[in-house]
Parts: sequence; structure tokens; C-alpha cells
Amino acid sequence: MATSKAILSVLQGCNSMRKLHKIHAHILINGYQDDPCISERLLNFCAVSVSGSLPYAQLVFNRIHNPQTPAWNSMIRGFSLSPSPLQSQAAILYYNQMLSASDSRPDTFTFSFLLKACEQVKEEAKCREVHGFIIRLGYDRDVVVCTNLIRSYAGNGSIETAHKVFEGMPVRDLVSWNSLISCYCQAGLHDEALRMYDEVRISKVGFDGFTLVSLLSSCAHVGALHMGVQLHSFAREKRFLENIFVGNALIDMYAKCGSLASALSVFNSMPKRDVFTWNSMIVGYGVHGRGDEALAFFERMLMARVQPNSITFLGLLSGCSHQGLVREGVRCFHMMSSEFNLEPGIKHYGCMVDLYGRAGKLKEALQVIRSSPFFQDDPVLWRTLLGSCKIHRNVEIGEMAMGKLVHLGSLCAGDCVLLSGIYAESKHMHGVARMRKLIQSQGIKTTPGWSWIEVGNQVHKFVVDDKSHPDSKEIYRKLEEVVHRASLLGYAKEESEKSQVEESESHPEDYYYYYCWERENSTSFHSEKLAIAYGVSRTPEGTSLLIVKNLRVCRDCHSFTKFVSKAFDREIIVRDRVRFHHFRDGHCSCRDYW
Repeated sequence: MATSKAILSVLQGCNSMRKLHKIHAHILINGYQDDPCISERLLNFCAVSVSGSLPYAQLVFNRIHNPQTPAWNSMIRGFSLSPSPLQSQAAILYYNQMLSASDSRPDTFTFSFLLKACEQVKEEAKCREVHGFIIRLGYDRDVVVCTNLIRSYAGNGSIETAHKVFEGMPVRDLVSWNSLISCYCQAGLHDEALRMYDEVRISKVGFDGFTLVSLLSSCAHVGALHMGVQLHSFAREKRFLENIFVGNALIDMYAKCGSLASALSVFNSMPKRDVFTWNSMIVGYGVHGRGDEALAFFERMLMARVQPNSITFLGLLSGCSHQGLVREGVRCFHMMSSEFNLEPGIKHYGCMVDLYGRAGKLKEALQVIRSSPFFQDDPVLWRTLLGSCKIHRNVEIGEMAMGKLVHLGSLCAGDCVLLSGIYAESKHMHGVARMRKLIQSQGIKTTPGWSWIEVGNQVHKFVVDDKSHPDSKEIYRKLEEVVHRASLLGYAKEESEKSQVEESESHPEDYYYYYCWERENSTSFHSEKLAIAYGVSRTPEGTSLLIVKNLRVCRDCHSFTKFVSKAFDREIIVRDRVRFHHFRDGHCSCRDYW
């Protein structure tokens, strides 16, 4: 007869449901089904192990007489870890049942798993209810529970409440700090995440790879190169550079902050590389418009016997599109399925539409859409085609794309602005008026535009005609000088941009999603102009400026930045929502192919 100790030992080494069924049979035969240690170990494997089975766990659980807290925890944990929202909801049901139908009380593990489920199914009301119970039972002083409470609130969009929980914690460990920083990153509050850097240092809880990866991600998003360089130095000092995740984050940060040379230096120094390492470089070359170098790096990747994935090809197609390498882009697209058995997704087809569209091959772009599996129901491809029609002033295909967007019920203000721009450049003023009337009648909102610039380890944000900055008077005085000096070299405002602007008192700051449509007239200024003026006034002569913009830069600002780079002898790097522009000595790296 098998002893309970022997059964527990066998359960410890169990790695499949097939073995577990045999072990369970021995348990039943030998009458150990009511042994708490054995039943809980059996249940834990079924509910939590990657080789387990939640349906079988339910069968086991239902046969346990008076289950205690560990058994409830196994069920709540198992369902909370499921990617299925329905199963995560089951975790909450088991918790409710635990409170109402048993004498077991929740503990640290119960609350941690339950809060994970609340995050998964977006149950903020339940999260708040549980928070109250946590306080009543005294677990609000438990660092593990409070850390999971922070994550749950943040996952439900309640960042302020998450911060309040953090502030109320009597003790905070590194995991708590990492959780809050990560929550800010995931919510897009990257400036808030970066502000935590000094606070973490003051707290003396230390740093780990997770801290660095989160902070570097925020640096990448806002273009905080100087902060990123500081973090790089810290990682070198604390010997985190051997961490492949930190290395990948550094490459991504440098590439997105406009310094491909530094990204390449990190790449070359990494002792180990994975597909994400190679992808970071290829995507970096792609968004900088250096498609030929992205292709060369791809060849190096294959020689290193690293298998590419779908992200690899997005980087390649983006680079080919921005550099006008149509033939090479088409080859890469077909190579995905023919050589690497990768099925192109909507983004790959979008890149192909963009590749042909930028090159003026609008009929080929249209054929890509019609031959794609996404032809019937996805507006992204038609919107991309509409953008290409704006570049090449093609009214006929532009109207066709617009008609498809209307048919799909996916019309947005940006689409109307694009077609309005096509009409304006074709002197079709009736069409312009029709688009503006459509925006007003449908109450369509446009996307607010902004520009970021990092000066003195602080990120400054500007919008059109921004007066909120504490140094706004100085900024506007400097901008007058900048415009004057650019004008002396030949800068003149683009009239075609002004013709697209809709003056509106009710919406004083309207912007466009794909193209910069910030309201600018002879006495107002786009956000990047304000950022440039601030950068010129607050940095030493010859210092490079990096501007991060959430919209595509307009032709007027593109022209303006060329002249400013020459007038002030500076390199100005602008990262818009599409690509990088490196301005130097009156020229742009895009060579006006954008």
C-alpha cells in the first residue's frame, strides 16, 4: 500500500495529466482522497501547472469536503491566470463562493490572484470592493497585496487611485516601484514614469533590469535621449548590460531618440542577441528612412542563423517604403511566405500600399488592397491609400478610398482633412467646402497634436499657440528671431497649408491624425516651431535638437526646419508619427520623399 509521503513525492515530480490520472487512481484506491495535503497538491497541479487542466481541477475541487484557503487559492489562481476573460471571471465567482459558502478566509495569495482577475476582466467596481475588504482585514499594510492592488487599479484605468495606494503603503519594495513605473508606461504617461527615476534613487531600494527596461521604454517614447544616456551609464556601472532585455531596450531607445550610431554600438557590444535585438536595429533603420541599411542588416541576421519574424519584415517594408525601394520591398513581401512561412498581416499589406503609394504607383497600391484578405472590412488599407492620394494629388482614387471608408462606417476627421487637402491642391474648392461641412455636421473630432523636446533632463510639451509654458514670453520672442533668420535665407510660409485650415471658435485647437493640421495663420505657430524655438534658446550653440511629434509634420514646418538648421548651424531631428527627419545645413535626410 502506497504511503501518503510516497504519493506526495510522486505528485511533486508529475509533469503531465496522463501521469496525474494514474496518481489520482492510486489516491482513490488507497483512500487518501480526504488527506488535505494530498488533495491540495493534486488540485494545485491541475489548476496552476502549464500541463494541468482547469476542468479536471474543478472535478477534484468539487469532491473536496470543506475546502480550506489553499484549495480556494488554487482555483482562484488557476482561473485568474487564464487568458480567457470568461475564465478570469470564474476566479471572481470562486472568491465570492469562498466568502459566502465556507468558513475559509482569504489571505495574501487570495487577494493577489483575485486582483489579477479583476485586472483581466476590467472589473474596477469589484477591485474597489476588494480594496475595502483588504483594509478591513488589515492587509493594506501587506506589500504584496498593495502591489497587486496598484496593478489592478492601473489595469482598470484608475492610475490616480493606483498612485494613492502606492503613496499610502507603509513599506515599498523594488517590485512596488517597478509596478508603478510600469503602470505609468502602459498608460502612456511616460513623463510621469521618468519623474519616478529620482524618487527611486532617493528611496534606496535599488534598481533591477525591470526598472531599467521600463524607464528606457519611456525615454524612447518621449525622445528623452539625455535621460537614456544616464540610464545607459548606470546600467554599465551596475553591470546590467549583460541582461539581454536591457540591451534590447537600449537599442530601441537610441534608435527612437535619433541616434542609430549609439544603437549600433550597443548591438555590437552585446554578448547575446535574440530576434528582438536584430529587429530593433532593422526597425530603427527603417523608420529613419535607411532601407538599404535595413536590408543589409537583414542579410547579417540570416548569416547569424536568426529566424526572422513578422516584426522583422515590418521594419524592412517600412525602410523600403521611406526610401522608395519598390522592387526590394516587393521581394521582401513575397519572401515572407515563400521562404519563411510567415503569413503577412494587415500591417504588412499596409506597408505595401504605402510602398506603392509613395512611389506614385496608385493603381498597384489599389491592386494590393483588392488582393488582400482584408479587402472587405478593414479601413487601414483604404486610409493609407487616401494618404498616398494626398501626396500625389489624385482626386479620382482619393474619392474611391473615401467612399470605401464611408461604406465601412470608419470615417474620421483625418480622412475628411486628407480629401479636403487633395481638393484644395486641385483647386476644387467645392470639394473643400463639402469636406468641412461634413466634419461640422457629423461632429467629427480631430486628434490633438503636440511636440515634445528634452532640455536639461526635462521633457517639455507644446501644442499649437501654446501659452501654458512658464517661459512662453521668452519662447515667442525667440521664435520671432528664428522666423526672421530663416526668412533671410529664403523661408516663406507654404500657402497650400493655410488653405486647408478651418477656423473655428468652438474647437480652437483642431489637429489631424495623419497630417499636421494644426490651426495656423499668420499670427500663430505649430507645436514643433515652439519646441524648436525653446530648444534654440535653452541649449548651447551647435547642440542637436530632438523633437518628437504625434502627427505627421506638415510641408510648411518641414520647409521651416530646413532653413532653421542652416540659419543656426544645428542638426534638428524630428520624429513624427511616420518616420525620422534629420535636418542639417538646409537639407533633410528624407530628400523630400515623405
